[in-house]
Amino acid sequence: GIIDGLSGIQQLVDDYPVDTIAKRFRYDAALVSALMDMEEDILEGLKSKNLDDYFKGPFTVVIKESCDGMGDVSEKHGCGPAVPEKAVRFSFTLMSISVTHERASIRIFEENKPNSELCCKPLCLMLADESDHETLTAILSPLVAEREAMKDSVLTLDMAGIPRTFKFIFRGTGYDEKLVREVEGLE
Repeated sequence: GIIDGLSGIQQLVDDYPVDTIAKRFRYDAALVSALMDMEEDILEGLKSKNLDDYFKGPFTVVIKESCDGMGDVSEKHGCGPAVPEKAVRFSFTLMSISVTHERASIRIFEENKPNSELCCKPLCLMLADESDHETLTAILSPLVAEREAMKDSVLTLDMAGIPRTFKFIFRGTGYDEKLVREVEGLE
């Protein structure tokens, strides 16, 4: 990973106990997965801009973060453990990927439907009320620390047999109005 094991979070969601209040992925691992899923789009983007498909980067990736309440998710039947009735989701979208070539920034990918569920990558799902500051802080603080560590890092990924470098710019434009203060407060 590119955050040097900062969080120490387990790799698999299935490794978590059933009564866990939140399930999440490491931020760097989620970004790697999202970028690898886009390998074909990245290579096609290079070709469409008449750039060498052996281009190594750096690729600049703009990420939009979103954090919003999902409302009532409780089950009204069954006899399972008591859990909060509301959920909050933290996710990200790869908005654009660009490269610098001959001193010009060239965009090789841009998300056409940035608000679509199809391009939104879930990072953390919490069983909590969005107004519960203490719970949100406890769950989101490590995630914010991972993001901060990645701001100055470079990720090298092997795509089409070539090591390519990626750097990240994070934008928090998708926060629910009530959560803006919570997330900004963590920073």
